[in-house]
Amino acid sequence: MTRKEFIAQFHHLRVPHIEPDYPLRKAGRPAAVLIPLIDYGDKLSVLLTERAYHLKHHPGQISFPGGAVENSDASLFDAALREADEEIGLPPKNVDIVGMLPRYRTISGYEIAPVVGFVNPDFEPKLDKNEVESAFEVPLAHLLDRKNHLIHTTHRNNKTFPIYFIPWQDKMIWGATAALLRNLSHHIHP
Repeated sequence: MTRKEFIAQFHHLRVPHIEPDYPLRKAGRPAAVLIPLIDYGDKLSVLLTERAYHLKHHPGQISFPGGAVENSDASLFDAALREADEEIGLPPKNVDIVGMLPRYRTISGYEIAPVVGFVNPDFEPKLDKNEVESAFEVPLAHLLDRKNHLIHTTHRNNKTFPIYFIPWQDKMIWGATAALLRNLSHHIHP
């Protein structure tokens, strides 16, 4: 899939299926992540990060650059871009924003705004080792193909909740990151 093909599929009037998120009892803490699409001209890949192992929350988990919205952020877009700059050294000027997917609520109490943007392949990540252990790319085609998605169900308070997994080489993308990629898949390929 090329950038042009992605944009044609992303900007549509259809109402795609959205995976169920965690039903919070009150408004979630605002957060934003960047889904960075690396544009190679004839194909796209997604840049993902592996969280540092010493972190208290979700150590080693695969994620997008992002985090909580701060008072200094003028918008959810600004929050996602600020976090990407802090975590992987991606300057906001190097991101061409396409749009945003529906927000996703997590069991940890966040309401995540997934911001989608194109990044030039010449970008060289500069990882903040306090937050990020490593960064790697996965072909967008692999992530959008729902044949590669695994679903496990769990139970909490007499309710059933899905947990999504997307294996890639020696990595396992799961939880909110996999759910956001699944929503992107539904958005692009309803």
